[in-house]
Amino acid sequence: MSVIELVNNCKKEKRKAQEELYRRYSPVLFGICLKYSRNKTEAEDSLHDCFMTIYNKIDQFNFKGSFEGWMKRIAVNTVLQKYRKERHLDVVSENFGDVAEVTYEKEEINLSVLLNHIQELPNKYRVTFNLYVLDGYSHKEISQMLGTSEGTSKSNLARARMLNNGKKEFRQTVPKGVR
Repeated sequence: MSVIELVNNCKKEKRKAQEELYRRYSPVLFGICLKYSRNKTEAEDSLHDCFMTIYNKIDQFNFKGSFEGWMKRIAVNTVLQKYRKERHLDVVSENFGDVAEVTYEKEEINLSVLLNHIQELPNKYRVTFNLYVLDGYSHKEISQMLGTSEGTSKSNLARARMLNNGKKEFRQTVPKGVR
């Protein structure tokens, strides 16, 4: 079944199409939920919430742009909304000043080890780290998504790096100019 047929059948609330949508895209969306969550159970809950949102809002998808990209955006927004409601993203009072945005060397890193380090971070640092380093959002975009300032975004990223400074896999992933 093509993506167009799949989406159209989901819009008609056909159960088989919804099952196929879940089967086809749940691994990708679970990966997104996992990197923003503290553990696997929380990620599974977020994945469920993502699919409920996708099924409820699939009528809004109008085939402009990538369907997978649309769902990924819903996944990120669903997890962020959960943290905003639970007040896990309180801002830090300390600002590290201007932190340069720089590129970094890509090196083969054990994903499960890196994910464990990321999941150990406090929520506000983990979310900022994921949005900036792994998803490529700018500090301006992150501040808009989280309702904070750009300085707070930079500060949270710097603190994430400081908290895991001794861990080789983590250091290799964070841009070198961020302290």
